Amino acid sequence: MIIGNGKIITNDSFNTFIENGAIYIKDNVIEDIGNFTDIKNKYPDEELTDVKGRVIMPGMICAHSHIYSAYARGMSVSKPTADFFTVLENLWWSLDRKLTLEDVKLNAFTTYIESIQNGVTTLIDHHSGPNSVTGSLFAIADAALELGIRTSLCYEVSDRDGKDIALKAIEENVSFIKHCQNDDNDMIKALFGLHASFTLSNETMYKVKEAMEGLYDGYHIHVAEGIEDQYDSLKKYGRRVVERLHDFGILGEHTIAVHGVHTNQREIEILKETDTSVVHNPESNMNNSVGCPPVVSMIKQGLRVGLGTDAYTNDMFESMKVANILQSHHLCDPTVGFMETKKMQFENNPKILGKYFKKELGALSKGAYADIITLDYDPLTPMNENNWFGHALFGMTGRLVNDTVVNGKFIMKNREIQTVDTKEIMRKSRERAKEIWPLM
Repeated sequence: MIIGNGKIITNDSFNTFIENGAIYIKDNVIEDIGNFTDIKNKYPDEELTDVKGRVIMPGMICAHSHIYSAYARGMSVSKPTADFFTVLENLWWSLDRKLTLEDVKLNAFTTYIESIQNGVTTLIDHHSGPNSVTGSLFAIADAALELGIRTSLCYEVSDRDGKDIALKAIEENVSFIKHCQNDDNDMIKALFGLHASFTLSNETMYKVKEAMEGLYDGYHIHVAEGIEDQYDSLKKYGRRVVERLHDFGILGEHTIAVHGVHTNQREIEILKETDTSVVHNPESNMNNSVGCPPVVSMIKQGLRVGLGTDAYTNDMFESMKVANILQSHHLCDPTVGFMETKKMQFENNPKILGKYFKKELGALSKGAYADIITLDYDPLTPMNENNWFGHALFGMTGRLVNDTVVNGKFIMKNREIQTVDTKEIMRKSRERAKEIWPLM
């Protein structure tokens, strides 16, 4: 099919901008891209979707989220949430303990639906739910496949719910990794999930490494989000968090280290030396009052820093806006933040996905997967190859997304999800949330 008659932002290596362009998709891959009239004439028998002047750009990538938190929107908590640890214990860890497998799948549907509506075509998730561990990643994957979104999943292993749950979590990760390795559709990928250093004993870490021996080397873990994570590691093991993970062989090119708020210079060097990806989650860090990570310094030193939401939002345009101003504000320097945000979302997030998926994502170029969005954005100033990111940052939002195409198929068209009954899913989610909330 052809998608055309719009302003195309390719985000390719040539930073191409086509004022009135079109994309020819064959199966699930971009076969050709160019001027609208030329593409129409070249492929006259192909189905044509005329976007009527909308912006056409690569689908957005969220490099870290938590599907399990979906019921939290609008929820009150009766227990204290006075600091980072009581927020974890009395909000997030209390919520995840109440989830059934049915909740897990429903949370996946609602999170993915909102992501699609906001133009997210690939989402990397970090799941938790100690009373519904076994089969949880498969339940999420089923929802993703039914909707048609691309995703990477893991279960966060932790000691906080006891040894038996930790063993189940290890088994779930291993089982799902093996499943994904035997599945060639390139829509669902797996990492091995770890919660954070302060909830993982050496005993559990050794069990994790034993389970992963010869299987895979990719992990997804929170790193020094709160300063308490560093205090715990230093007190118990005499090592800073990144040093401890490095000792266990957790770091590497397939590993995602989330947050990194309280990493020091030596830890940054270790992350760089091991080619580990870091993912920044600006709104979550501000909301939890844990601090501001040294993103500008990390990027200057060559770290592959991507951008996520930590489930604070499902709109990556929103996450970009805050990423930009957080760095400017924190460093008291209005000249930083802008280019770093562009690099995180439009360069490094695609590079992170490139570690797991077979074809290019995050760019509109020949041979890349056809993951494409269109936006009802009518710029009030000129938009071109030199300033499109300024328009994306200051003018676009997820709610302007009109169409979302993943793997060459429309999964949202004219703001309507094509693959599932969105209203029924949202109704079920509201009803189930009413049952969960009194337990909090």
